[in-house]
Amino acid sequence: MHRVTPEIEALSREILTYTMDRLKMDPPELDHPLSQAALEAAAGQTITESGLGGETALRLFIDTLAPACISEDHPRYLAFVPTAPTDVSTLFDLVVGASNICASSWLEGAGAIYAENQALRWISDIAGFPPEAGGVFVSGGTAGNLSALVAARHDWRQKQPDHATQRGLILSSRGAHASVQQAAHVMDADLIQSGGHRLTGADVAATIAALSETDRSRLFAVACTAGTTNLGIIDDLEGIGAICKQNAVWYHVDGAYGGAALAAPSARMLFNGIETADSFIVDPHKWLFAPFDCCALIYADPAKARRAHRQHGDYLEVYYDGTWNPSDYAHHLSRRARGLPFWFSLAVHGTQAYADAVEVTLDRAREAATMIDAHPHLELVTDQQLSICVFRRLGWTPDDYKSWSSQLLESGIALVTPTKHEGETVLRFCVVNPRTSSDDIQQVLESL
Repeated sequence: MHRVTPEIEALSREILTYTMDRLKMDPPELDHPLSQAALEAAAGQTITESGLGGETALRLFIDTLAPACISEDHPRYLAFVPTAPTDVSTLFDLVVGASNICASSWLEGAGAIYAENQALRWISDIAGFPPEAGGVFVSGGTAGNLSALVAARHDWRQKQPDHATQRGLILSSRGAHASVQQAAHVMDADLIQSGGHRLTGADVAATIAALSETDRSRLFAVACTAGTTNLGIIDDLEGIGAICKQNAVWYHVDGAYGGAALAAPSARMLFNGIETADSFIVDPHKWLFAPFDCCALIYADPAKARRAHRQHGDYLEVYYDGTWNPSDYAHHLSRRARGLPFWFSLAVHGTQAYADAVEVTLDRAREAATMIDAHPHLELVTDQQLSICVFRRLGWTPDDYKSWSSQLLESGIALVTPTKHEGETVLRFCVVNPRTSSDDIQQVLESL
């Protein structure tokens, strides 16, 4: 199993051929999921004592398993937050796997970590973070938000001894991602949601003022959002930052989806105030054209995160030599160099290409909003925000939306799923793929 035999060499050529064929699909097949029973019937017994052999296993994936997975890079995949990795980032993901790098410590992965830190530096710069800012690539926004809030609580507990025995308190908006509530649950902390869909500095100030003295002493972080997942709303970053500074509370910004628009000159001013945050996340696998799984977690003062997250053990003593160890900045130890495909694509194409690509998707979302306004049976539910449009089909019931969405996917045209806005079932586009065209949008709208 651990030697390159003639059979493995032949298999590698087949894998590379499939990879190139998949990359050249324009567009890829959208495909659709199958039930557990259907997959069992189609795949048969796949794990046997003697194995299936490389060619058979690869053919099983290509013919049966892959078509049961929806292609998120399809230009008419407009649900949730899709992904659209550049071809070179996808190819370099193969290199990362083949290189077998453990990127936990500088000792083991110095070259990879150096490159990852360059990519983190670019993100820090477009967010206006200080020169000493830094962090790590983690698996996704959930891991990023949790790790940032763990660092926030540790910093709070270091300030006063009695905080060590107190149950912490986090403040967020009602539109915050579910992972903020999940982080509070995992940390055994309390969460207060304030304001409406958009959290303002005035909301935060009023909520803090209404807290009892005991609860005020428990507040260790405000988690706001730079582009909510459902509506694309950016909280009042300047106002919230000022209130956090005034009250000496950790200021965390979740930009997992929307933070990518920092790269676009037309949208940069929407994020004014983010530079005052203590921590910030953005997922390159969402709107910065990297493959899964890749979330950039950045701290204004990484030393605070290191004090919270560094793991100690006899076998880890070799790590404690003052070098930059990514394991010190999140709740992990072993990690793959998941930031390298993103770094490679930045290095190949340059940062201007990224700015241009984000601008293309913003323009496409604006065009979609205009088309919806002109459609006789549709109307926007909220103003178009970032690359998201939320709209209703006049006269439709929740079952109508569900039936239409299922038929659209089954026919291979698109994936557009219903969402909820203030209890009403509506539709939502999220455009993050520069290959999504006006014609793609029009084709979906015509089916309505």
